[in-house]
Amino acid sequence: MKFSPCTSDCTSEGTHCGGCGRSRVEITETQAITKQLVAHLVKYNYDDPENFLDNIKAKALKRSKAQLAQGNC
Repeated sequence: MKFSPCTSDCTSEGTHCGGCGRSRVEITETQAITKQLVAHLVKYNYDDPENFLDNIKAKALKRSKAQLAQGNC
């Protein structure tokens, strides 16, 4: 499945957003992850938040690829 970012054409009817096509559950979970990342950035006030986010991205991709290769999804 390809990720579909918000298009700012949000709808509230049904189980999926009419704008981006994502499920309400996926949108809620993504918002929670984003909120947690922002709270972490604010808490530690990194001088280089881009470096932190790049590191998280690299680790998440590496770990998800390893799990997919093992069939643990």
